[in-house]
Amino acid sequence: MSENNYDLIVIGAGPGGYVAAIRAAQLGFSVAVVEKRETLGGVCLNEGCIPSKALLESSEQFAKINHDLAEHGIEVLNATLKLDKMMARKDGIVKKLTGGVSGLMKKNKIEVISGIATLTGKDGELQKISVGDQEYSCKNLLLATGSEAIELPHLKFDGETIISAREALSLSEVPERLLVVGGGVIGLEMGSVWSRLGAQVTVVEMLDQLIPLSDPQLGQMLQRSLKKQGLSIHLKTKLEKVEKTADGVVATLTSKKGEEQITIDKVLVATGRRAQTEGLGLETVGLEPNKQGQLDVDENYQTSVPGIYAIGDLIAGPMLAHKASEEGVVFAERLAGQKSAVNYNAIPSVTYTHPEVASVGRSEEGLKQDNIDYNAGKFFFAASGRALASGSSDGFVKVLATPDSGRILGIHIIGPHASELIAEATTLVNFNASIHDVAVTCHAHPTLAEAIKEAALAVNGEAIHA
Repeated sequence: MSENNYDLIVIGAGPGGYVAAIRAAQLGFSVAVVEKRETLGGVCLNEGCIPSKALLESSEQFAKINHDLAEHGIEVLNATLKLDKMMARKDGIVKKLTGGVSGLMKKNKIEVISGIATLTGKDGELQKISVGDQEYSCKNLLLATGSEAIELPHLKFDGETIISAREALSLSEVPERLLVVGGGVIGLEMGSVWSRLGAQVTVVEMLDQLIPLSDPQLGQMLQRSLKKQGLSIHLKTKLEKVEKTADGVVATLTSKKGEEQITIDKVLVATGRRAQTEGLGLETVGLEPNKQGQLDVDENYQTSVPGIYAIGDLIAGPMLAHKASEEGVVFAERLAGQKSAVNYNAIPSVTYTHPEVASVGRSEEGLKQDNIDYNAGKFFFAASGRALASGSSDGFVKVLATPDSGRILGIHIIGPHASELIAEATTLVNFNASIHDVAVTCHAHPTLAEAIKEAALAVNGEAIHA
């Protein structure tokens, strides 16, 4: 095999690409990864999941000192925000993790090629790409280039006044007034960070609930909580235009109530993401994105062009790092002849606000639309000893199950550490567990996880503490 020829070349070193590369290397394939960034890890590690969670954690600590510790009998005077140190901590975490991915590439003998890859066609049975003035070939080519923030026609990113999440993660000072366009995960997480640090945050969402794809009851409770924290929420509202005036930046909002103008300093546009395929040279090999801007693939993640595969944000499904990673593993294993599969019904989603929101499996709305009978059980954290002791008792767990067998269809959580609790819920959904399985499983006391058991018992009216 020549120096530039591999069994597999992966374009993109995000959570989908680098995981696929590692698993393929473990299975005996010769692998190379092409990455245009200076660091590995993709959007998730560099400007998404990891830096945002670092800032969410730091800002929550600051908010606790200023607002919550007094309830515990702890008084802290003159707490001071050092934003530069907070940002440095965030950058340090990103550097450590991206460096860790580089270490994993070396450990698994994966060649890392820096630059922008372009598909150039086939040479017999081999797929060919170019990176700069170098050409590479492979038996199998995996596209894992991720996604990018959607730019609205009337709100072009300028990096100063109108920003994306990338800039929102690295502001050098706290904006006095921040307008967030989009009440989804990214908008609410970044809005929460800057609200906790002192910004006056206004969230504008065109639909009738926050985190629109979640259970409506979760969205409603989250809205009430965020309002208590000082965020201004405007549902069924559109940002029509932004104008720079002598008095500042004026945003014009429209809703059924009419037109409203507010003065702001920055606008964070967080209205969604789209697959990043521009510049790949898809047309060279006869590939064309579908109406959703993504690529259609089969059960092996192969596109319509034999030998070219795609995973993660490039294909259908939620744009989540862990979904991409699961697909990366299954892609590699199926390439090796194994019969692996992703259980798409058991992919959890999480919003890291306060309280956190997490879901897995079917929603009530989806079950109703499909005319599927179900029973629901709910348990509120207000009756949880551990939640009360921690001072975070807002929220509940909801379990949806079939009326006959009690098979669990979905679990939805809003409350403390929902991002961790959803792991048990995902396991239950993944293994087709029933509420009876949960009922006979002993949960340690006092723990937040007891709420899952109580909610499962509540499906048949058997909850002990509700």
